This record gives sequence, structure tokens and C-alpha cells, in this order.
Amino acid sequence: MNYLAHLYFSEANMPSRVGNLLGDFARGVDTNALPDEIIQGLRNHRAIDHYTDSHAEVRKLKTLFSRQRRRYSGIVLDVVFDHFLIRHWHNFSDQSLDQFLESAYSDLEQGYPLMPARMQRVVKRMIEGDWIRSYANLEQVGFALDRIAERIRFQNRFGGAVIEVEQHYETLEGGFLVFFPELIDFTSQNSPEVQNRL
Repeated sequence: MNYLAHLYFSEANMPSRVGNLLGDFARGVDTNALPDEIIQGLRNHRAIDHYTDSHAEVRKLKTLFSRQRRRYSGIVLDVVFDHFLIRHWHNFSDQSLDQFLESAYSDLEQGYPLMPARMQRVVKRMIEGDWIRSYANLEQVGFALDRIAERIRFQNRFGGAVIEVEQHYETLEGGFLVFFPELIDFTSQNSPEVQNRL
């Protein structure tokens, strides 16, 4: 999952939100030096990613992509799922997206000192550029995917992936609407943060 989804499944506080985004930046980080609340958020991130990668609906959606891009289909789905979460936000939250992001961005800014340097740089750019809100626009999703393609260190044919998203848009959206409620059920029962409160 991508930034918005991981923030959605965070507790509404700074340590949880930092921890839930830390999963993409945790390599080389001494987690023993982190507060327990951040570690619980990190575990939540990893549980969500594992569930997502192994879910039958997600695996089926990956097969929609051409052979040249299938290797990166998980990355495409991560970003596209944020697009669909924005599109259907009213079905999954009583809070407006604007209110949610205002609160999340504020917590993340307070958490800068707890982030590894690379995460801090990326999160600052994410907030300043309001990347998450931009994912409402499919063209911006395409720009985001192309930026990811440019960062891959070896030659690839990942660029232009949004063309295939457009070709399979309705199927991808339908798959998201099957998968995401099941992910909500999974996290409500199995989230490390939920388990820690029991």
C-alpha cells in the first residue's frame, strides 16, 4: 500500500503515523532505539503489506498488466489504490479527506526528529507538494509512477504504466472495492496496534 492507505490504517497520533510510514524507509534503522508506539506502527505497516501482497484479488489484478510491466505491478497498484481510496473516501471515513490530511500532516511534521534522514526528506517533499491529494487526478498518478520508474537503478520498461491503468480502470476499481473492505476487516482484527491495546 502507499502513503494514504498506510496513514488511513494508523492510529490518529504522531508515533503511529510515523511508524506506519516508516516501513518503506526502515532498512538500516536500529528499531531498538525507537519508541514502542513507532515500532507497533512499523509492524502494522508490514502486516498490511504482507496481507495485501498475498490477497487473491490483488494477485488477480496484477495479471492485468503486460509482461513488460508485471514485475512492477505491485508498485502500480500501491499508488492506484491511493487514487481509488481518495475517490471512495466517503465510503470509508466519516472524516473529510481535507481534515484527515491536515491532522496527518501535522503529526508527521512533529515527528520529523524521529525519522531517518531519507524518510524525513521524502515526507517533507510529500507534504510540501501535497502528493497525496494530487493522486485524485489520474494524470498525477501517471507522473508519480514515472518518477518511480526513473529511480529504479537498472534499465526498465516501467515508464508509462498509467496507460495500462487507464485501459483496465474499471476492473482495477472493482477489484479495489472488493479488496479494501477485506483489508479493513483484517486490520480491525489483526493489527499489531489493535492487539497491543487488548
